[in-house]
Amino acid sequence: MQVRETGMQLRDLGMHPLSEGSIFNVDPDEVRSLIFKKEDVNAQDNEKRTPLHAAAYLGDAEIIELLILSGMFLKRGVMYKSCLCHIHFCHSCSVDHLEVRHIEVVKLLASHGAEVACKDKKSYTPLHAAASSGMISVVKYLLDLGVDINEPNAYGNTPLHVACYNGQDVVVNELIECGANVNQVNEKGFAPLHFTAASRHGALCLELLVCNGADVNIKSKDGKTPLHMTAIHGRFSRSQAIIENGAEIDCEDKNGNTPLHIAARYGHELLINTLITNRADTAKRGVHGMFPLHLAALSGFSDCCRKLLSSGFDIDTPDDFGRTCLHAAAAGGNLELFNNGSRCLFALVGSGASVNDLDERGCTPLHYAAASDTDGKCLEYLLRNDANPGIRDNQGYNAVHYASAYGHRLCLELIASETPLDVLMETSGTDILNDSDVRAPVSPLHLSAYHGHHHAMEVLVQSLLDLDVRNSHGRTPLDLAAFKGHVECVDVLINQGASILVKDFTLKRTPIHAAGMDLDLVAHKSYWVLYLLHPLFTGIVCVDIQDGNGQTPLMLSVLSGHTDCVYSLLNKGANVEAKDKWGRTALHRGAVTGHEECVEALLQHSATFLVRDCKGRTPVHLSAACGHIGVLGGLLHAAQSVETLPVLTDNQGYTPLHWGHETSALLVLEKITDRNLINATNAALQTPLHVAARNGLTVVVQELLAKGASVLAVDENGYTPALACAPNKDVADCLALILATMMPVPPCAPAPTLPFSAINHYTTSPSKSVTFDSLPVLRGEHSSYCSFNNISHQDNYKDEELNDSDSETY
Repeated sequence: MQVRETGMQLRDLGMHPLSEGSIFNVDPDEVRSLIFKKEDVNAQDNEKRTPLHAAAYLGDAEIIELLILSGMFLKRGVMYKSCLCHIHFCHSCSVDHLEVRHIEVVKLLASHGAEVACKDKKSYTPLHAAASSGMISVVKYLLDLGVDINEPNAYGNTPLHVACYNGQDVVVNELIECGANVNQVNEKGFAPLHFTAASRHGALCLELLVCNGADVNIKSKDGKTPLHMTAIHGRFSRSQAIIENGAEIDCEDKNGNTPLHIAARYGHELLINTLITNRADTAKRGVHGMFPLHLAALSGFSDCCRKLLSSGFDIDTPDDFGRTCLHAAAAGGNLELFNNGSRCLFALVGSGASVNDLDERGCTPLHYAAASDTDGKCLEYLLRNDANPGIRDNQGYNAVHYASAYGHRLCLELIASETPLDVLMETSGTDILNDSDVRAPVSPLHLSAYHGHHHAMEVLVQSLLDLDVRNSHGRTPLDLAAFKGHVECVDVLINQGASILVKDFTLKRTPIHAAGMDLDLVAHKSYWVLYLLHPLFTGIVCVDIQDGNGQTPLMLSVLSGHTDCVYSLLNKGANVEAKDKWGRTALHRGAVTGHEECVEALLQHSATFLVRDCKGRTPVHLSAACGHIGVLGGLLHAAQSVETLPVLTDNQGYTPLHWGHETSALLVLEKITDRNLINATNAALQTPLHVAARNGLTVVVQELLAKGASVLAVDENGYTPALACAPNKDVADCLALILATMMPVPPCAPAPTLPFSAINHYTTSPSKSVTFDSLPVLRGEHSSYCSFNNISHQDNYKDEELNDSDSETY
């Protein structure tokens, strides 16, 4: 039955029909029949395994011999590197098959030339596989063949390592007797003794190693000894054996932790008792200067704490950061054992630990409890034992701040039951009550609002009178809650009377601005925040309130793409024509960002696309420049309803056609037929054809020519669109000469020439060598037009170097 199940598992991986039909049924006669029918005995499945792999796995010597004699390759071609796998398969099912069958198969394969020392992709040898499976007869046979007993795999583990890890004591004994190195380490520096110390089945192996010269104090690369490994895994009896054979009790790992630290960290009480009995130092410092009691308390192992307390340890000794064991217990490091953590704290307080000691950050155990105690048991116990909730840390935060930041409502209620929260906010709880340096930069309301802890906020608003308290930037709790989209917090604050019109100190924005501006928020959150703010809108003045840059909530909502917020503000009467200090409206922002739904909402509410900013640019200019085709299409569609559409030029004379990149320019061209618009010039006398040609927009040039764009129009430098393609004015001059020569002229006409200053452009240089101006940087093929500095009518040339050729003649 087990053989059939194994066969089904391998068939699922695409095993060859020869394997499916006969090998997994252990039917030699059927195998002979298939071989006689010329089945390919070297065929491979999806995992590169052959029928011989399957036969070796099942341990049937007769079928293996049939396959080999029929032409199965062991040492040539593809199978040369895979011959090891045939032997590995012999070992993998030792539980299901008699070992004698496997040794027969191994001998058979070896007799036909299988490489007994070859490695698989992880460098495991047949000896590794046999040692891992505990196949002592195979191990002896391979050793008799002379394989390397200390050959490491890809991880540096020898056969002795894997035998120790799997608890194969008989194999371990054989390997040691045959000369295996008991102290050879792997890539991480672990010796076989480390493996036996950690293994579930390594007790007998450990005795064999120790009795045969294994170093009980050998260290890995991270400084761990076998005694450390027993402490990690709680191997109590093995730790005793190692100690009895001379292990150093207080040896330190790379972090300075002794086995006692490790045992305390992992809560192994029996091991702690053994180490203490053997005079382990309970006051030795480990990682961050912590003691074993710190680690036991931090992990919430109350029994270990009691064991360490009974050893006479000074309970209030701090670590390198000034934290006592009570700080560690209050932090509640092991959440799964938090109830045990509270028992640790009870035990420490009951043993006389100081409840108001400060660490180097000025925090007491009560600060830590307020931050980590979800059910309030630790905090309540500390308060009952005279912990002071008014003590502030070095930044001015007290326990109320910590509980608010982590949203622990129960802790806040417990603190409020002892001392009113408004009183705690007015005093520092120390001897420097009036020292402004210990004042917190933000209030508990700010912390709970920013992190969205509305349950904690419900407690705070009942005690704290000033709901519009500001932080150093002038932002109120309502501002932060609106900015982060915490709807429940906004609801709590509004219901308690928080103001929506308080402006911050820097950008002069209100909570209404904040609700619509966060780009990272899901839009529906901002919508619901504004929905809660609606009943407080006092009219147009409120809904159109401006920040320091003149931006209204509508502008910021469009900028962030919050469509629901846009509709909400518009329904409340927001002014779509309101301008900021640069003269830009909400529609300008929609044109730049490309938020089509926001633009559609603005157009539905009669927003004009003809309004100009301080540089004379309309939303049509901006959408064309930024390449937002959907927005541009909507604006151009709106333009069709205007009877007399003025020529849209900015302060430099640029039309949307000048600004547009390839796709947006083509869209504009679809909507216009007037040659005056197509040939409109900017301040540099450049037509759209000049700009399109200069930037290599072939399709746009073709469409402009089809629409009647003038090829003879000249700009302020005297360049036609053809000459505008030149990368600089010197190339343009050369091109003008060539074109002039190519043009047919009457026989008597003199040859056209350029002015002397243009032809001899470089003769004024004191140097006799010819020098050239550096080429200007050209725009890449896919670069954006969103930057308004990409088009310049002077091309960065000095006035005296402007082209003075007569190329305008052509």
